[in-house]
Amino acid sequence: MITKHGPAPRRFASATVPRHLARGALGFGALAGTLALLPTLGPLALLLVPVGLVALRGCPMCWVMGLAETVSAGRLRRTCADGRCELTATR
Repeated sequence: MITKHGPAPRRFASATVPRHLARGALGFGALAGTLALLPTLGPLALLLVPVGLVALRGCPMCWVMGLAETVSAGRLRRTCADGRCELTATR
């Protein structure tokens, strides 16, 4: 997004798509591991929750938004003129 002060910061994006997918695998894996290990380890399994949330940068939806930002980084440009904004692909 372009603002009057320049491009808006990418808040949830990673440097590359593979890096973002690795963060997702770690985050979702830790959260799934918590649920899978809860019957056997009890409350000790809850120690994986912070690992998952840090890897996902707060929440699963934040990770999804970051994936969209990472994939579209440098490929889409928003331009506004005369009160009308357009989203165009850069090639």
